[in-house]
Amino acid sequence: MKIRASLMVAGIAMLMAAAVARAQQAAPAAGAPPDMSPVANPVSGFVKAGVTRYEKNMVGAAEAMPADKYSFKPSPEMNSFGHLVMHITQSNNTFCSKISGQTAPDVKIAENDSKDKLVAALKDSFAFCATALAGVDDSKLGEQFVLFGGRPISRGGALVALGGSWTDHYATEAIYLRLNGILPPTAQPPEKK
Repeated sequence: MKIRASLMVAGIAMLMAAAVARAQQAAPAAGAPPDMSPVANPVSGFVKAGVTRYEKNMVGAAEAMPADKYSFKPSPEMNSFGHLVMHITQSNNTFCSKISGQTAPDVKIAENDSKDKLVAALKDSFAFCATALAGVDDSKLGEQFVLFGGRPISRGGALVALGGSWTDHYATEAIYLRLNGILPPTAQPPEKK
């Protein structure tokens, strides 16, 4: 079961990597072939490029959920929306700390804290990730450290898992929003100019 979950996370991360990589590449001039030269730091660069996008979507989702719905659970055995926001914040801080070697911020939050406090902590976690990951490159992808449950993971594996967690967490936020009749940020109609 653990192997199946690991393969699923890896598959999601690869799909996410392909989507972000396509978005990162500038469109070639009309009729010109695309630039296919090798990319420096393809793994860390990909994840770092995703910080801004996922921050926008995940913070946007947290802001879109009304404060009185932060206790919402799709079913009794599931986590509340407030717990999800707290979990994303803690995951960001843990992953980005371990990957970069920097000390994680000491954030004291609980799932029943106010929406304002949870959203502020979420924003801060993405700011920490942007700063912490700025100096990370692909030169040490094979180095290992202990992450969740006392299990070793390589820096490269942690980068892939971080990207996969953003995809998973945003999808969960989107489901919670839709169950409350709210369109998630990526489903909003384009703004008219």
